Parts: sequence; structure tokens; C-alpha cells
Amino acid sequence: MDLVTELSPLLAAEAAAEAVGTGVDAADLEQAVWLRLLEQQPADMPAPARWVRTAVRAEARRARWLRRQESPYAGERAADPDPGPELAALSAERRRVLHAAIGRTPGNCPRLLTALLSPHDPTYREIAGELDISQGSLGPMRSRCLGCLRRMLAAEVAAPERGGKER
Repeated sequence: MDLVTELSPLLAAEAAAEAVGTGVDAADLEQAVWLRLLEQQPADMPAPARWVRTAVRAEARRARWLRRQESPYAGERAADPDPGPELAALSAERRRVLHAAIGRTPGNCPRLLTALLSPHDPTYREIAGELDISQGSLGPMRSRCLGCLRRMLAAEVAAPERGGKER
């Protein structure tokens, strides 16, 4: 019988028992021990069962130590799942301004940029088929359209000068 077949049930049981106190998944402990086994020379293991038990406990200790080392960022709150009406209104206004500017871009840019912003997330092949252009020309066209859009939006939004004054 080979070593993997012989040790699998013991390793699974040991990892399941040790995982309870570590906060780590038992499968992760198993994987770490299998990796240790691959790094080890099988001839160096006179008692494979004892080696498995020792290796699982060592990986569990390591997992507990790593868990204690982790700490949340001080002073930072988790993202609020409900941003509130103010942020929703600001986001809607930004989208409206963006779509209005996209509509004023030249040539195929409105169709291309609208396709890129689609919630369906189309591939380049799908966009190229929709616009009836080659897939290879989408990248350069996208760069030109985004540059045009960037210049249009920069001209509409006055950048503050030095000292906080607006032009």
C-alpha cells in the first residue's frame, strides 16, 4: 500500500480534530501537511503515523500563531452596505454627467463607451461584432475615445488653482 493511501484517513481525522480550535479549515491543514510530506524524503520517516500527528499539530500551532498576529486596521470602519440617500444621489449625478459626456463624443465613441460600461460586461469580440469593426482595432479606438472623454470632462470641471482658488 502506498503512503498516501495509508495516511489519508489518519490525516483527515487529525486535521478535523485540530481545526476546531484554530479557526482554520481542516482541508487547509491537510493541504499544508501534504505539502510538508512532499518536501520531506519518505525514507526519513520511520513512523509515518507519528509524523502525521506531529505535522498536523505543528501546522495547527502555526495557524493559531498567524491568527493572533492578524489585527484589524485601527480607526477604519467597515464599508457601510447602505450608503444613504446623499451618496446615492451623488453617484446618480456622476453617472448622468458621464453618460451625457459620452453622448457628445465623436464617431463610434458613444457606442463603444456605452458597450464598455454595459452591466452585461461584454467581451471585446462581442463589442467588435456589435460595432462591426475588427477586434484588434478596439484597443486603440478605446484609448482615443477615453482620451477624448477625459479632455471633455476636464474642460467641464474646473480644476482648482494654487491656494484653493478656482479658475
